[in-house]
Amino acid sequence: MTDTSPRTGAPRLALVITAASLMVATNLFGAATAHADDSPSVPPGTEPSASAPVKVDPNDPDLKLPEGATLAAPKVLDIKSVVEDQGGEERREDTNSDVKFALQAEVLFSKDSAKLSDEAKSRIAAIADEIKKQNATKVRVFGFTDNLGSAAHGDVLSRQRANAVQAVLDQELHDPNITFEVRGYGEQYPIADNSTEAGRRKNRRVEVTFPRSESGN
Repeated sequence: MTDTSPRTGAPRLALVITAASLMVATNLFGAATAHADDSPSVPPGTEPSASAPVKVDPNDPDLKLPEGATLAAPKVLDIKSVVEDQGGEERREDTNSDVKFALQAEVLFSKDSAKLSDEAKSRIAAIADEIKKQNATKVRVFGFTDNLGSAAHGDVLSRQRANAVQAVLDQELHDPNITFEVRGYGEQYPIADNSTEAGRRKNRRVEVTFPRSESGN
């Protein structure tokens, strides 16, 4: 896998907040629910937070409550906040249940390398501070590459990079109560178009995900 794009541009935060809120209308149709994939080969967070709301024609004469039917309780779907610097080098996603940081490989490693730069260590230390703030006891560290080169090489490199990030987190946290799940997924689960360099740059990344605590902000 190749890492060819240098950092460009001064970072500037852009905030995108998306919220889906669905009031479940009646017992005539089911509420939209989230379906997590329990397969260990699928990284958590890649599945949609909820299925699309059911489209209902309010003028449909057949849309009636059966006798004795009652309205279901309102349900609020997951809320996601995404903060990303202008170059996309670092992205933070917050949901009701999790916090996820995604760091582009270029800000962590040299080309085709799993050796962390000094700047990378300071970025990882900041993530460790957030893990402490959220009182998280389980942390997932997943590595990803683009689709250039062989898939086997991408699998190895992505795992080595995930291991490198985990080692710094472990050193910063120094907490035996925290368990880590470390995986390298290679070119699987791209988040951008691999046919362009801009897309491949986004796909070359390491993601750190951990649960949000009720007391953490």
